[in-house]
Amino acid sequence: MHRSLVSTLFGLALLAGASLAQAAPTVIVSPQPLPHDGRTKVFLAGSIDMGKAVDWQKQLIDALADTNVVILNPRRTDWNPAWKAELNDEHFAQQVNWELSALDQADVVVMYLAPGSHSPVSLMELGLHARSGKVIVLCPEGYWRKGNVDAVAARYQVEQADSMDDLLRRLRKRLQAAPGRRAPGA
Repeated sequence: MHRSLVSTLFGLALLAGASLAQAAPTVIVSPQPLPHDGRTKVFLAGSIDMGKAVDWQKQLIDALADTNVVILNPRRTDWNPAWKAELNDEHFAQQVNWELSALDQADVVVMYLAPGSHSPVSLMELGLHARSGKVIVLCPEGYWRKGNVDAVAARYQVEQADSMDDLLRRLRKRLQAAPGRRAPGA
């Protein structure tokens, strides 16, 4: 009887572990290929500032550990600041094209514009996708162009969060409503 109980508990633990593993998000970083597997895709737009901005992307990824989404993260650990911001630089062109494709394929674009950062590329990305209905932006006081971000958000009904917790709450709400969404473990 003891052996049977142990076997049963072990089997349940394996099943629980498999279920948890299936619920983990898949994180795709440039230049990895973008998946086409039907899962909801979330693009993490916002402050990086050549690696100087806080790694808010990691915090958000950790907070989504119980989801079965694809997270498209443009922050690269192998970014080389010597790469020139010119299309004839192979690495730069690859990064920009990956980001543009990832933004287009994303179901939700989460954007955090950190106080003290500039993030001009993120402003361009907001302009490109403000009308899409898929952007949620967090732009706290202290971001150098907060007024511009607020004006664009107001004009194009871009959803705005007022804290990182609120951003995560709004994202989870979108994930629950996303078409093609698969429940964790599915």
